[in-house]
Amino acid sequence: MKQFFDKPNVQYWGKIIGKTVFYFGILLMLIYLYHYKNIDGGSFIYNEF
Repeated sequence: MKQFFDKPNVQYWGKIIGKTVFYFGILLMLIYLYHYKNIDGGSFIYNEF
């Protein structure tokens, strides 16, 4: 098994796939946070007076 992961070709593709998964996770987190915040926002506090 260790011989399989020591191959340069496997290390190259492993890094690319790992970075893709990592940045995809960050992108999903940013989309979730952007949606959670509700870009329209609430009502302005002084409009109620």
